[in-house]
Amino acid sequence: MDGKFHSKDALGVLSQMINVKIRYQESKIDMDSSEEDIKSCESKIIKLQNELFELRSTIDSTSEDLIIEGIIKIQ
Repeated sequence: MDGKFHSKDALGVLSQMINVKIRYQESKIDMDSSEEDIKSCESKIIKLQNELFELRSTIDSTSEDLIIEGIIKIQ
C-alpha cells in the first residue's frame, strides 16, 4: 500500500480502508454479541467515523501529493 498519491486518490484509498474497518465492526455487532461487545464495537465505529472526518478535512485542505506508508505487524 506504500506509495505517492494525488490528494484525491489518497483520500479515496484511505476512505475505503476505514470503511472496511467500519463494516467489520458492524458485522461483529450482527453476530450474537453481548451488550458489552456491541457497545465496544459502536465506540470503535464512532472513532473510525471521526478519524475519517478529520482525514477528509486535512486532505481537502491540500492539493499536494501525499505519501502513504502502511505497516502490518503481526506478533
